[in-house]
Amino acid sequence: MNTRQDPKPVLWGIIGTGRIAAKFAYALTLADGAILTAVGSRQAETARRFAAEHPGPDDRRCNAHGSYADLAADPEVDAVYVATPHSRHCPDSILCMEQGKHVLCEKPFALSAEQARRMVDAAKANDVLLMEAMWTRFLPSLQRVKKLVDEGAIGDLRLLAADFAIRPNFDPNSRLFDPHLGGGALLDLGVYTISLGCWLFGMPSEITGTAHQGPTGVDDESAFVLRHAGGRFTLGYQSLRVDTTREAVIRGTAGAIRLNDPWWGARDFILEKLDGESTQENFQLRGQGYTHMAEAFMDLMREGRRDNTVIPLEESVQIMGIMDTLRGKWGLSYPGE
Repeated sequence: MNTRQDPKPVLWGIIGTGRIAAKFAYALTLADGAILTAVGSRQAETARRFAAEHPGPDDRRCNAHGSYADLAADPEVDAVYVATPHSRHCPDSILCMEQGKHVLCEKPFALSAEQARRMVDAAKANDVLLMEAMWTRFLPSLQRVKKLVDEGAIGDLRLLAADFAIRPNFDPNSRLFDPHLGGGALLDLGVYTISLGCWLFGMPSEITGTAHQGPTGVDDESAFVLRHAGGRFTLGYQSLRVDTTREAVIRGTAGAIRLNDPWWGARDFILEKLDGESTQENFQLRGQGYTHMAEAFMDLMREGRRDNTVIPLEESVQIMGIMDTLRGKWGLSYPGE
């Protein structure tokens, strides 16, 4: 149960009206002190429909804007959640920050490290809070896992192995497959494994990987190995061609922690000791997991913070750099990056 005492309300706007935008709008209804005030779309009718489906508390009217620029300029908005395709993350975030809005931007942070750096520079220039919406790190389950491994519950960490694979119907115009929208398995799915590996082990010193590029040129299947300090490894596999178990295992010298499907939104995990002892811990996720991140972001706003310790801006830039390196090995580039 949340124990915040009458937090100062934060008026939210959302750029984008897709599935992720809808998930976040729902998450805000469960977040203390959050009020959905406005939504922006490229089409006015789409914005009006989304606003009608996602009213604020007590059926408060949600302003519907037929352009992203109008949403960014809305004086009633304090913070904006950027839920557009990957190729729009950088320009849409900067658009909002230049209007003085705090920005929570969907993952991956951008198309490239260079774009991510421009976003960070814009946040500093406009004195606003910017954060990558890597919601997995804010889950109570993953917060507990991080605490356990930091305390040595499974000994010296050695390995993270994770898969994230789905099998959507092929559509060359879908954001998953369209290079103009930053499609591909790495940016959409693999970023979760890379982010978790960096959170556990720090930045890698060696980056290797391979990919299969589908009809549209993006990676529809790929795998990577990251080598971290002390010879620790992150092994990641992501695919748009097959289904997998969607599990993650963190192994140490004294045991392992197993995150079950879907590991990036884990509601439970199993701690396995070498002596055969096994313990399962279960957690309640609010707003399908997004509410925890939204509340953490609002707390930072209220404290006047411009960065955070869970997913620091510099780390978001470096994670984009890891994916830049992998794509460089594969010869995969995006228009406009």
